[in-house]
Amino acid sequence: MKKLGFIGAGNMAAAIIGGMINAGVAVHSDIITSDADVARLEFIAQKYRVETTQSNIEVAQTSDIIFLSVKPYIYDAVISEIRGVTKTDALVIILAGGVSIAAARTKFNTDVKLIKTMPNTPAMVNCGMTAICAAENVTPDELEPILEIFNSIGKTEILPERLFDVFTALAGSSPAYAFMFIEAMADAGVKHGLSRKQAIEISTQALLGAAKLLQETGEHPATLRDAVCTPGGTTIAAVCEFEAKGFRNAIISAVDACTNKYNKLQECH
Repeated sequence: MKKLGFIGAGNMAAAIIGGMINAGVAVHSDIITSDADVARLEFIAQKYRVETTQSNIEVAQTSDIIFLSVKPYIYDAVISEIRGVTKTDALVIILAGGVSIAAARTKFNTDVKLIKTMPNTPAMVNCGMTAICAAENVTPDELEPILEIFNSIGKTEILPERLFDVFTALAGSSPAYAFMFIEAMADAGVKHGLSRKQAIEISTQALLGAAKLLQETGEHPATLRDAVCTPGGTTIAAVCEFEAKGFRNAIISAVDACTNKYNKLQECH
């Protein structure tokens, strides 16, 4: 197995490391992780039994696949630090939505093999959705293990980089939308007599079950919605109220706002 290096040991790095190990995609000895936070490295080493270091250069020198799992504003400093010591055939994985392949290549000042990815936070429970875009000098054989890695923490979709904006709105940011929906449902449950704990648990399981039903049946969402809406019944009354309050348009407008904001941030990098 190739040596896998993580520069940055935050939650997403931990999710990927845990997913790979649990799925058998990689073993503990395949992985090395760096971070400036000694306490975080101690946690990662204890939980996943992987090699850790405070040296980004050590990770870059020894790794065949390098995950840049740091905040976008740190990318310039990290790339400046490692660009002269990475292996010539190393794959570098971008884990930041605001950093383009072109911008990263310019920072490396070399024909480095770059793959841009965008996993969302449910990757932390192996139920993530990751967009992947490989630079033109990455071969299908080189991309295959990257797909395997990210499939170990959920599902993947290969997209052109120009569609990462709408992917961000539909997957990267949407856990926040879902949490808001569940919270509002729970508020309504409390209003009608449920405890807060009961209302959150019921709403969460209902939303999880609906998503799983849609995924496993492959039916159109409208078909499954109609199956719940008995003529003259309670559900269609609720659906009509959603429509009257502009529920659908609010979601589309939110996705538009998220997509537009992504593009503005991308222009800054």
